[in-house]
Amino acid sequence: MSQATPRAIAVIGAGVMGRGIALVAAKAGFETQVIEPNAAAAESARAEIEKILKRAGEKGEWDAATVSGIRDRLRWSETLEGAKGAGLVIEAVPEHVGLKAEVYSGVAPHLAADAVIATNTSSLSITELAAISDRPKQFVGMHFFNPVHRMRLIELVRGLETGEDALRLVEEVSRVMGKETVQVRESPGFVTSRVNVLIGNEAFAMLETGVASARDIDKALKLGLNHPMGPFEMVDLVGLDTRLFILEYLHQALGERFRPNPLHVQYVKAGRLGRKVGRGVYDYPQE
Repeated sequence: MSQATPRAIAVIGAGVMGRGIALVAAKAGFETQVIEPNAAAAESARAEIEKILKRAGEKGEWDAATVSGIRDRLRWSETLEGAKGAGLVIEAVPEHVGLKAEVYSGVAPHLAADAVIATNTSSLSITELAAISDRPKQFVGMHFFNPVHRMRLIELVRGLETGEDALRLVEEVSRVMGKETVQVRESPGFVTSRVNVLIGNEAFAMLETGVASARDIDKALKLGLNHPMGPFEMVDLVGLDTRLFILEYLHQALGERFRPNPLHVQYVKAGRLGRKVGRGVYDYPQE
């Protein structure tokens, strides 16, 4: 690691993305503090990380020393005070500006003046979020992809006031994590979210009008367009509610082509939110 690379990282939020980010941070050698005030969410995150470690060990993907090192470097906290000493904070709480603002104001007293805050938002304005933090020059978007331990890309998003030092730091952290990066000038949805939600929205439109079944639409995109996952497999993994929030935001920001498909809206109203609840476009047996 270079001198500019922090020794310690704090990940705020242990949901689907936060737990994955914490895992890859610990695997990369960073002392990793996971901050999650909800005890049930923290326990779920620990259990999933253990499941990934066990599977990777059994398959020989990670040796025993790697698995042991990950466990040793992961620490858990219920309060934002746990971020003390972190050179980089990666915020991965739900996509609500008010909630993120509470995180930034709450964590600021525990951080050194030169610490960087990165948000894992997939659509919100980096400039707006930076403005409600106490350090707009040290604020950057760091958009990971699910599942974090397998997906190679991180979108690095520059806000209006993001400084070069902050960008260099997150670029280096990404490299140490074994990720590839692209730099994106702030724009609603960045690159991947804008393209991905349009594909998913059109897939729902085809399903709604009976063009093909969900499984055949997924199969067509995987085999015909070489996508690793079909659009319905993807939305079930991401969460239909999360995807709907992104669509609504982009619809407001960019216009009619992002209007959410009515069938997608119905699924969310019915509580069909994807893998995390056992039912989305597809049904998932709960372990």
